[in-house]
Amino acid sequence: MAQLSNDEVPTPPKLARAVLDELPGNVWGTPDYVWLDPFCKSGVFLREAAGRLLEGLSDQFPDFDARRDHIYRNMLWGTSITEMTGLISRRSLYYSRDASGSDSVVQFDDGAGNLPFVHTRHTYPKKIDGTVTGGCLKCGAAFDLERGEARENYAYSFIHDAYPTEEMRDMKFDVIVGNPPYQIGVDGSNRDRPLYQLFVDQAIALRPRYVAMITPSRWFAGGLGLAEFRAARLADRHMRVLVDYPRLYDAFPGVKIRGGVSYFLWNRDEPGTCRVQTMWNGQPLGEPVERHLDEWDVLIRRNEAVSILRKVQSKNEATLDAKVSSRLPFGFQTNVHGKDTSAGLPDAVRFYGSKKQTWMDRNAITVNKSEVGLCKVLMHRAYGEDGEPPYRVTAAPTLVGKDTACSGTYLVVGAYEKMEQAGNLDAFLRTRFVRFLIQLRMNTQDIKRDTFAFVPDLPMASRWTDADLYQRYGLDASEVEFIKSQVREMAVNPASDAGPQ
Repeated sequence: MAQLSNDEVPTPPKLARAVLDELPGNVWGTPDYVWLDPFCKSGVFLREAAGRLLEGLSDQFPDFDARRDHIYRNMLWGTSITEMTGLISRRSLYYSRDASGSDSVVQFDDGAGNLPFVHTRHTYPKKIDGTVTGGCLKCGAAFDLERGEARENYAYSFIHDAYPTEEMRDMKFDVIVGNPPYQIGVDGSNRDRPLYQLFVDQAIALRPRYVAMITPSRWFAGGLGLAEFRAARLADRHMRVLVDYPRLYDAFPGVKIRGGVSYFLWNRDEPGTCRVQTMWNGQPLGEPVERHLDEWDVLIRRNEAVSILRKVQSKNEATLDAKVSSRLPFGFQTNVHGKDTSAGLPDAVRFYGSKKQTWMDRNAITVNKSEVGLCKVLMHRAYGEDGEPPYRVTAAPTLVGKDTACSGTYLVVGAYEKMEQAGNLDAFLRTRFVRFLIQLRMNTQDIKRDTFAFVPDLPMASRWTDADLYQRYGLDASEVEFIKSQVREMAVNPASDAGPQ
């Protein structure tokens, strides 16, 4: 069998069962509910649902054969994401990849049964001079994915208006479940575009009674093009359950999904607060908490962090993000370097780039030129780590003197006339307290200006310690211990004690 792509990795049955457990118990005893998995990979959701319905509908249909026939023909529907996953899903649900064959638990007239693969095409912009410019108008997919009907093009039918099919347009789905594809390659970029939000939006647009789906957790605080989706989901009072797996490999053993995964339950008819639960090593971590998800512009993943952030924000202080530079502090991309020596440069400036320091003439710097002559604190824009907490969260800040600049490898977090002030900021950024507040806005390795939006902008005339900060914001012993459990100590930078320059 051909190797499955990352988006075809099947959902572990244990995880699928956990998702289905969040549905209210009455769904298993309601014979007229119609179920849909519009992105079948292995058929595990429909198979697990079938087992529960066979038990739950035993009173309404005492005859087992009649009960099974009703469930499989009238209640369970789906479509696969590829030809191959269609065969796998039918084999899982019907015990036969041919639903019309004698080995199928229920024999349909069509070999696909209620679980077809529906082929469709991407929709690309009009050609200019014979060339397609831009990705699919529906999902952003690169043009080279359209390689003829003999090969998969990953134009998923559920988000390309091909499924439900025309014959199914009048059907009303009551429960939509599953684990959608997560991403797709796009033209002109080495970054994949997230897809899962399109499946979530489409499922909710069908207005079923319930939606229960697995997604990556990156949407909580980041993700390419996910700002609108994040705002909508956080404000949606129909989001009633959110179970988060932040630990790598916890939900999908052996599959690296940075930022973790989560699943949610959306309830059309019973809006309210959302019950948030964190899982760790397959077990609940702490008690679930009922809360509104949109208290902040990003989702605070850990319930224990909510009280800490509330205390910090109760002082209504300005935040550090207002002072952090843009993605390219001096206009230079990450691959830019200067000369190896300052020889021959009329006005040499030390230039901090990816993995090395070089020299550049001051006149070559046209963006934020006024900051070149200031003392600065630089922060690496990317920092990732695996393993168990406590984490570093960020790379150690880089304290630099006057007559310096940097490439887009770094952000400039603060610039001062005196090295003493810059040194105090360097020490501030190394505290567990500050890195904890940064962590609340990080679901990926990317560090951006808004990553500092929870960090208070305190005066840097003196040195701040963790003890000072815990006292300033009135944190109790349990809150301090929680911060320590999540963020490990970072060594003090001896250069931060340098005198004025």
